[in-house]
Amino acid sequence: MSQAPAAGRLAHRRSRHIRERIIELVLLSSALVAVATTIGIVFILVKESISFFSQVSIIDFLTDREWTPLFSDPHFGIWVLLSGTLTSSAIALSVAIPVGTVLAIYLSEFASARMRETAKPILELLAGIPTIVFGYFALFFVTPLLKKIYPELPGFNLLSAGLVMGVMIVPYISSIAEDAMRAVPMSLREGAFAMGATRLQVALNVVVPAAFSGLAAAYILGISRAVGETMIVAVAAGMQPNFTFNPTEQAATITAYIVQVAKGDLPHGSVGYQTIFAAGLTLFLLTLVFNLLGYYLRKRFREEY
Repeated sequence: MSQAPAAGRLAHRRSRHIRERIIELVLLSSALVAVATTIGIVFILVKESISFFSQVSIIDFLTDREWTPLFSDPHFGIWVLLSGTLTSSAIALSVAIPVGTVLAIYLSEFASARMRETAKPILELLAGIPTIVFGYFALFFVTPLLKKIYPELPGFNLLSAGLVMGVMIVPYISSIAEDAMRAVPMSLREGAFAMGATRLQVALNVVVPAAFSGLAAAYILGISRAVGETMIVAVAAGMQPNFTFNPTEQAATITAYIVQVAKGDLPHGSVGYQTIFAAGLTLFLLTLVFNLLGYYLRKRFREEY
């Protein structure tokens, strides 16, 4: 009589153990898919870039001030594309980081529940607009508006592209930053209020430092989003390679150049075609540097607090 219930319990435990192992394997497989995808991307970029640098000097790649890989007299100066990428990204982040942070502070610390429930869907709707729409918005609305202030502004320029990119990135930063601020324990706020601090002082001196790791993650996401943006700069900034850090001029970015070549008819394996992999590897390394910097800042801040 006692052996049957014991056998049943053992069978149940074995069945539960098998289910748990299956779940663990599924989760492990999901994680390995992400790792394998990253490894595959890096492998392709490095492999094709090695073929490219076997024909083009890496010194010329890093020091030349011209980028004309498709001309009869080719030049491969990546700084031409980097200047456009960094300039447009800097303009976008100068808009997105302050506006996104202020918006996150307002939604987390000052907005009512009704206002928060109304604003969040609007921000999510803004984040869901296709980037090509933002590109034409920059070209046909923002650029003519800027021309009224600066008549000499050309039709294609980095300024309008960067400003609209900043508006596009605001929802990403504000959403993650607000979640990080709302995760700060209420006891920290109550302690600051008990000592006579105002709501603004609590928000700036207590909540923001406590949520810095989340804010850093939001900023890194914004930087990666700006650096990797394609359609806005392709439409509004032009695709003319121009070594400049002047936002009132047109220029090409790394992503815009990759799109330009990818939709062309260059034969696979040619030097002109392989430039997109060298440019893509440069973009990957640039994004990696920003992510490592964000990781360092988060780690250092956690050690201090």
